[in-house]
Amino acid sequence: MQFRTSVTLAGAMAGLLSLAIATPALAGKTIDAIKARGQLVCGVNTGLAGFSAADSQGNWSGLDVDFCKAIAATLLSDATKIKWAPLNAQQRFTALQSGEVDVLSRNTTFTLTRDASLGLLSTTPTYYDGQGFMVTKKSKITSAKQLKNAEICVQSGTTTEKNLNDYFKGQNIKIKSVVFEGFEASVKAFFSGRCQAYTTDASGLASIRNKEAKNPEDFVILPELISKEPLGPMVRRGDEEFYAIVKWVVYALLEAEEYGITQENVDMMKTSTDPAIARILGTSEDTGKLLGLDKDWAYRAIKAVGNYGEIFERNVGPKSALKLPRGLNNLWSKGGIQYAMPIR
Repeated sequence: MQFRTSVTLAGAMAGLLSLAIATPALAGKTIDAIKARGQLVCGVNTGLAGFSAADSQGNWSGLDVDFCKAIAATLLSDATKIKWAPLNAQQRFTALQSGEVDVLSRNTTFTLTRDASLGLLSTTPTYYDGQGFMVTKKSKITSAKQLKNAEICVQSGTTTEKNLNDYFKGQNIKIKSVVFEGFEASVKAFFSGRCQAYTTDASGLASIRNKEAKNPEDFVILPELISKEPLGPMVRRGDEEFYAIVKWVVYALLEAEEYGITQENVDMMKTSTDPAIARILGTSEDTGKLLGLDKDWAYRAIKAVGNYGEIFERNVGPKSALKLPRGLNNLWSKGGIQYAMPIR
């Protein structure tokens, strides 16, 4: 009798599990608000070349920008239906917490404190970075360990400031942090000679050197990286449906690169008999219903911005002004650590 009861309970549990798996997701309040206004409100940097910057006509581009375009294409079938909200380091979390923006895609590092105490959720890294230092070539400094007693420009309200002090304290090297509230003020101070070094994420250093220096060749980025800086979109807690969509849009763009699906060939790929490609593009299984979307959700994201590799190449990679190597941001199958959860 006990055996039969156990079997019956096991069967009931299996049935409930299969029902839960088959149940489509319901739209969350953030998604409802986005669809009602017909726009995604995306929080971005005030201007960081390669990640989020506007041209003279107000057109935004960059790696962080493209992920917002992909989300808009997925939810609204139009990558242009976005209101851009430029935010400095001090404004960004408050803007997301208050609902001023729907998603924060602003070269923001995931940390335990930010993930656990701000009422926000980290999604998945779109760029793996690390904090570095930039100095003048004429200083002949070749290592961060040569910065003893140096004044180092840094922006407040960032993980950068804490990392700076932690690193040199651990090395038992005395330095002086010269702290600025605004990004522009910190950069201007460095290029005017106020500090012997400037510190931020290595990708940011490359962007600043390329955009702000009169002669980029006069400045050197030192080889040390003193921190882990996984950057990616953040959303508010309490809306798991929107959180899931943002996360899986990123995964879809990564999987598209893995399987050779590009912005140019995505229409042709809809006829592919490869099971993985068919699932991603919604021609064999409707994974969209589990996210509260239609079957073409990933197709629209890829058609709008291309796969992850294309996004990287045009914004920060060898085909861009920054010419950053893929490095850690290569796919896991090519020596990097970018790894998408499987769409299945």
